[in-house]
Amino acid sequence: MTATPSSSVRNPTDWKGAAMQKRIAGRYAAERRFKLLGMAAVLLSAGFLAFLLISMIGNGARGFTRTEITLPIDFRTAPMVVDPATVTAQSLVSANLQDVTAQAAVTALGPNGDTLLSPNAWLTVRDAILDNPQIVTERVVISVPASTSIDLAAKTDASAADEASYARLQQSGMVSTGFNSAFLSASDATDPTQVGIWGAFKGSLLTMIVTLLLSFPVGVATALYLEEYAPKTWWTDIIEVSINNLAAVPSIIFGLLGLAIFLNLLAFPRSAALVGGMTLALMTMPVIVIAGRNAIKAVPPSIRDAALGIGASPVQVVFHHVLPLALPGILTGTIIGMARALGETAPLLMIGMRAFIATPPGGITDPATVLPVQIFLWSDEVSKGFVEKTSAAIIVLLAFLLAMNGLAIYLRNKFEKRW
Repeated sequence: MTATPSSSVRNPTDWKGAAMQKRIAGRYAAERRFKLLGMAAVLLSAGFLAFLLISMIGNGARGFTRTEITLPIDFRTAPMVVDPATVTAQSLVSANLQDVTAQAAVTALGPNGDTLLSPNAWLTVRDAILDNPQIVTERVVISVPASTSIDLAAKTDASAADEASYARLQQSGMVSTGFNSAFLSASDATDPTQVGIWGAFKGSLLTMIVTLLLSFPVGVATALYLEEYAPKTWWTDIIEVSINNLAAVPSIIFGLLGLAIFLNLLAFPRSAALVGGMTLALMTMPVIVIAGRNAIKAVPPSIRDAALGIGASPVQVVFHHVLPLALPGILTGTIIGMARALGETAPLLMIGMRAFIATPPGGITDPATVLPVQIFLWSDEVSKGFVEKTSAAIIVLLAFLLAMNGLAIYLRNKFEKRW
């Protein structure tokens, strides 16, 4: 029996040696550096997010307020003839309310008093008459929106002349700044003191409903077929590659596709929520298919084997066992895809959803716009009053996105099952 050379004998590790202690200390130091880098990355991301939220809330909070002037109007001496018994919106069209409002402003505020009011202040007077037709025979005080310059002077820095005008109004007690409920109930307008977000919000809601109704069932059915039924052939490989590529295609390409097919070929109504939803469904469907396939693939094979072992048919295995277990992941991917679609602007611009919409859409075929496009249009306006309205609209859009993500978390927790 030959002895093993001493050079090939493996000696026990000397854990107390100086070299080993140095290597261990180096590993601990590297781990601490990695943790510090991770914490720095988190803090940096949180700082950027906090800066975004603070700047948006700081600028947008003023967009939810409006400066109003309490204007006394004596309809008994006004140059208008209106019968209180037959007051309608149509009859007030020829009632010359613009001149009545301007004359009341000159009487109450001085020679240039009409310039202190919003150009559409007469619409507030019209709404007051529609609410109570009897005021056309009385002297009343109506709060009407101030001009953009006075509104800015009440909230931010403005020119010396506007600051002086606002100071005079403040001394007379005829001006006040409060919450602007019309911003949440009105639609687009040319005057920043009259604009609202409801028209764009309703358009976004209708567009998202169409997108969900089209993309969700088709996307889930496609994911189920590819994972549970489709044979592994060159044809299915091409389909899988195509779906993965479609998920990475720039969104404006889908806008061009919607323009070519839905508008030019099929002649669907331009700038409608129906066309916008169909276009966004094309963009969202690959995301839902990929998320659905990953969720279905994550279901353990033992679930399928156990269901087949107790006599379930292949269809029952899929719809009674696999799909319920994969539903949390499918819903999460769907909501994330919908949130991405909600923030898209380029494809909707291509199909004409950048039109001036002064009336909220009544259905999916009516002309409409969406929140991202409305923000884009307001940011391109010349008037300074639209700056705060743009920030306020961004806050509404962020709240909408947070609500959708909260819904995703709720649905995931509700339908999640552990095995």
